[in-house]
Amino acid sequence: MPIPAECRFTETHEWLDLDGDIVILGLTQYAADELTDVTYIELKPDKTTILPGDSIGEIESVKTTSDVFSPVGGEIVAINQRAIDQPSLVNSDPFGEGWLVKIRTADPSPLDGLMDRETYSKRFPVSG
Repeated sequence: MPIPAECRFTETHEWLDLDGDIVILGLTQYAADELTDVTYIELKPDKTTILPGDSIGEIESVKTTSDVFSPVGGEIVAINQRAIDQPSLVNSDPFGEGWLVKIRTADPSPLDGLMDRETYSKRFPVSG
């Protein structure tokens, strides 16, 4: 699956896409491949205020349970209920239907320090 050009990426394999003051956050294909089959997703609820670096929830797979972190602070304004109900979407469509949360942020500047698509894809190639 191609990595969207406008996304930014963390060292812990979250992708972020800024749309106005809303940051859409999900796990990368690399993370999905490493986790193998995602079996359970627990996310903080709508209207939760988070600080930069906070966990927005947990992803459980047949291999491990991992926290998912946000480099931006703000208010969670949407969670992807479909991904919670069908965790395999994180494996099959991580940059599309498998997104996790949307965060309204007043300060998107932390995104400036993250990797762009080219840098991320060179450091973390996707199998298949």
